[in-house]
Amino acid sequence: MEFSKRILAMGYSPIRKLAPYGAEAARKGVKIYHLNIGQPDIETPKEFMEGINNYKDDVLKYAQSQGIDEAINSFIKYYKEWDIDFESNEILITNGGSEAISLALTAICDVDDEVIIPEPFYTNYAGFAQGCGVKVVPFITKAEEGFHLPAKDVIISKITPKTRAIMVSNPGNPTGVVYTENEIRMLADICKENNLFLIADEVYREFVYDGLKYTSALYMEDIKDRVILIDSISKRYSACGARIGLVASKNKELISQIMKMCQVRLCVPTIEQLAAANLINTPKEYFINVKKEYESRRNILFEKLSKMPGVICKKPTGAFYIVAKLPIKSGEDFAKWLLTDYNYNNKTVMVAPAEGFYATEGLGMDEIRLSYCLNTEALADAMDILERALAEYVKIEK
Repeated sequence: MEFSKRILAMGYSPIRKLAPYGAEAARKGVKIYHLNIGQPDIETPKEFMEGINNYKDDVLKYAQSQGIDEAINSFIKYYKEWDIDFESNEILITNGGSEAISLALTAICDVDDEVIIPEPFYTNYAGFAQGCGVKVVPFITKAEEGFHLPAKDVIISKITPKTRAIMVSNPGNPTGVVYTENEIRMLADICKENNLFLIADEVYREFVYDGLKYTSALYMEDIKDRVILIDSISKRYSACGARIGLVASKNKELISQIMKMCQVRLCVPTIEQLAAANLINTPKEYFINVKKEYESRRNILFEKLSKMPGVICKKPTGAFYIVAKLPIKSGEDFAKWLLTDYNYNNKTVMVAPAEGFYATEGLGMDEIRLSYCLNTEALADAMDILERALAEYVKIEK
């Protein structure tokens, strides 16, 4: 029996592949602080739960393939608050942002086509691309430059006749970078000059710190027909389990083509869409308080990392992640060791090795990604444990 080349080319998630080690540690009674995954502990707005009660039919029926009207209209209203205007036939509701990315790549790429992505990048981008038979072509962004984009000619040098799009996360996962208006303008110019799409993953737009300005790719008026917006309620409303996202574009023909795949997969769960639609009624104070909380957590994590000998990192300005370079050989070995051989007061931490966030072989081996989705007390304790563990591990490596 043989398997497809596509599935064999796919790797396991570097974020989740350490889960068995964590499960075994938990079975032994070790408390694990999860710094490895972007699962917020912020309370989901009550409006989501109230929205569930909006379903009154006696039969739980299929929903429309493009999404129910209530959900689409709620997103249209949400985007207006960000000075982004969509029509109902420019939005398709998806099973999370993950499906949205897969649908977008399938619609614009043939097998062996290429998508350019700044690295480090959200590791599942590679998985989505491999599943579609698409090649990820990376260009490097550097920690010492805050993971901002390189010069225009560096990105252009990666373009080939097979290039179909540039894909970015803004604010960035795993780096926490927030691209400037000039950077987004540069990407827009590159796409316009080279007949490319710009896939803009903007699921973290609410989480921009230090008074920085957020610039959506859709603010670039002259390339609106080239922008493919990826979005999700998972992080914004701490509703990861709902799996409600969307793909949107002012390019109606593109949306029409993606609709074919939406029809094939039938629909997105009805009740979750109703619940998500009601999130538009979430008080603005919710976002103010959540942003303040994440900024406080960011400060704790960065300050503690900055004091650890040999650790190199830049303060992130968005999302809720940070990439840190450690004075070790392998972030993956260190991450495993934390779960299999180390605990302090019967507690340890789980981190994500950063190697899987790069497409270029050999990069990120001594780096880890940390998520600051824990409350401040738990996060401070977790970072103290990480500092002790790193000091001990460095001695072992020597």
